[in-house]
Amino acid sequence: MDKQLILKLIDEVLKETNAHTCCQDGVCSDHLCVVHNKEGVRNIVSSGADRITAGAGVGVAGFDTSLARMIDHTLLKPDATRQQIELLCTEAKQYSFASVCINPCYAKLCAELLRDTSVKVCTVIGFPLGATSSSAKAHETTQAIQDGAREVDMVINVGMLKSGEYQYVEKDIRAVVQAARSHRVLVKVILETGLLTDEEKVKGCMLAKRAGANFVKTSTGFAKGGATVGDIALMRRVVGSALGVKASGGVRSQEEARALVASGADRIGASASIKIVTGEQEAAPSTY
Repeated sequence: MDKQLILKLIDEVLKETNAHTCCQDGVCSDHLCVVHNKEGVRNIVSSGADRITAGAGVGVAGFDTSLARMIDHTLLKPDATRQQIELLCTEAKQYSFASVCINPCYAKLCAELLRDTSVKVCTVIGFPLGATSSSAKAHETTQAIQDGAREVDMVINVGMLKSGEYQYVEKDIRAVVQAARSHRVLVKVILETGLLTDEEKVKGCMLAKRAGANFVKTSTGFAKGGATVGDIALMRRVVGSALGVKASGGVRSQEEARALVASGADRIGASASIKIVTGEQEAAPSTY
């Protein structure tokens, strides 16, 4: 990979992101502001592939239905109980979230509870460290699909990426993609952006694209950092329209979610999903 090209790309994206700073001293001078021109942002989002469509409207039944369809309603805590997972599925059906994102042991239960609904079952692979073997990730993917998962979010081997072992990382991703492809199951690749430099984020996106993944995703929620507007803009610039971009990790309000969507996110991973779509303020912190 051309290091100069990567650095140039990073610089261009960061300049574009900084250029859209607004709302200084309570005054907004940016016509693309996600806070003060929500309708304008909605129109921009609706023009992109697989983005929010304006037709559904905002405020239907007291919540933002179009935003809800972009959210993976998430519960990945190690102490999550069966009762909590059942409630998660009930909420997902009520608000028409894109999916529930749960640990693999609950994939079969969620598939049963969400049968004949539009809500998909999403589970995680190699979670949360990404340091298991590629064959283990492939096997875990196959089992998750047999249990009813229609989307899988895999964690890359972060240490290998930081070591410059790019061939290993690409093959690691490809092992999961190959296990999922014949079943038409979406693969999202978690980069764990809080542990990466901008150059490593670019390389991770390029490797995911080359390996045939469907999405790149920011974070597990178990490491430092989370989704940021700058990272989403950078990831979108690298993958273009070929892949989706999922923002996850610390997304707790509707304002934050809209800012991430305006920066290029197609999907939001959150446990504060209901507070996000209803616009409720001060959503409680969450751990994925």
